[in-house]
Amino acid sequence: MAPSSRSPSPRTKRLRRAQGEKEGGRSREREDERHDGRGREKRDNRDGEMGRDRDRERKRQGDTDREIGDKRRRSGREGSGERKRDDERHSRGRHERSTSPLDRSHRSSSRRSEERSIASRHDEGSIERRGGEELNAEEDSVARMRAVEEALAAKKKEEPSFELSGKLAEDTNRYRGITLLFSEPPEARKPSERWRLYVFKDGEPLNEPLYLHRQSCYLFGRERRIADVPTDHPSCSKQHAVIQYREVEKEKPDGMMGKQVKPYIMDLGSTNKTYINENPIEPQRYYELFEKDTIKFGNSSREYVLLHENSAE
Repeated sequence: MAPSSRSPSPRTKRLRRAQGEKEGGRSREREDERHDGRGREKRDNRDGEMGRDRDRERKRQGDTDREIGDKRRRSGREGSGERKRDDERHSRGRHERSTSPLDRSHRSSSRRSEERSIASRHDEGSIERRGGEELNAEEDSVARMRAVEEALAAKKKEEPSFELSGKLAEDTNRYRGITLLFSEPPEARKPSERWRLYVFKDGEPLNEPLYLHRQSCYLFGRERRIADVPTDHPSCSKQHAVIQYREVEKEKPDGMMGKQVKPYIMDLGSTNKTYINENPIEPQRYYELFEKDTIKFGNSSREYVLLHENSAE
């Protein structure tokens, strides 16, 4: 092929070659910028621009280098191809290195999520099993308690009763061979105050007062074998009446409720009755006694005045 009249001079070729090298340096600088952490899209765009610049440069060089020989052209083409392949391998390696950590992190996070889900299912299953076991244990304990209660109830039903009833109970309430007409109540207590009975006949005091604070009840009647205070008048019954001290709730002077031991009297069904302050009382009923009350039994002329150690004379 004959050389063209417009063939560039060697100086022009050197200038163009230097320009190409400068552009190659710029391209390398741009590649270094891509290494500094810029986005993949920006790098691809710049790579495209660089490829287009190279293509334009090759096209211009191809127009000017046709005169050089096939060998130089082949060598130039092979060099450019190798550089292109190197660039592609370099960019591919960067791409693989940049994407592989993300893939690994994604895969590891997916594995961790699967492991968490498996562990949570295992925990839920274990919790359900424990809950079921606890419920079964509670049911078993309740069933055992019920069985024990039923067994105790059955045992109580089978046990013989030794409680007294009817005539047998009446016969056991005996003292010195005599059946008592009275039994003390559960609230029976000894008094804390020193109560006394002062005996008067026809307005005159007789003997010493009777002290009524040493026991919880005192029986009055003609039967001296069992009477605590004998009443020898023929109108009095053998077991005429009883004075019983009882613990009851009473309102205190400050308005508060409290338990106190108070004296009460009961007629035991006597023939001629019992009197408090000249008033007869009903049999088998408790009547509270107060300080300075006067008690009489039957038709006896003796009067019993109730006082305590702190009573005003």
